[in-house]
Amino acid sequence: QVQLVESGGGLVQAGGFLRLSCVASGRTFTVYSMGWFRQAPGKEREFVAGISWGGATTDYADSVKGRFTVSRDNAKNTVYLQMNSLKPEDTAVYYCAARRASLTLRIGAEYDYWGQGTQVTVSS
Repeated sequence: QVQLVESGGGLVQAGGFLRLSCVASGRTFTVYSMGWFRQAPGKEREFVAGISWGGATTDYADSVKGRFTVSRDNAKNTVYLQMNSLKPEDTAVYYCAARRASLTLRIGAEYDYWGQGTQVTVSS
């Protein structure tokens, strides 16, 4: 089992920034690729960003490319999502997820563990 706990969400004005963190516990963090997903009210969950187990490979949704950066610190069992130039359409609950080492990062159904989520609200 892997437990994931997100933090760092909140209310921010358009153009602002937030950094989300996700701390993992329970299993060896370094064998897991990590993903960030989000779900807005009335919409399906969507992929935001992902990072491979060693951090060498990252992937981003087109809607966030150039604004968001995913990173990880394996010594701290933590993955981060730096979100800059936030837009109202970024408003959603953000979830981190873990899957056994894979370079396929976009498919939510293939992730094994999920956090509870953290709310991000961007006001216009």
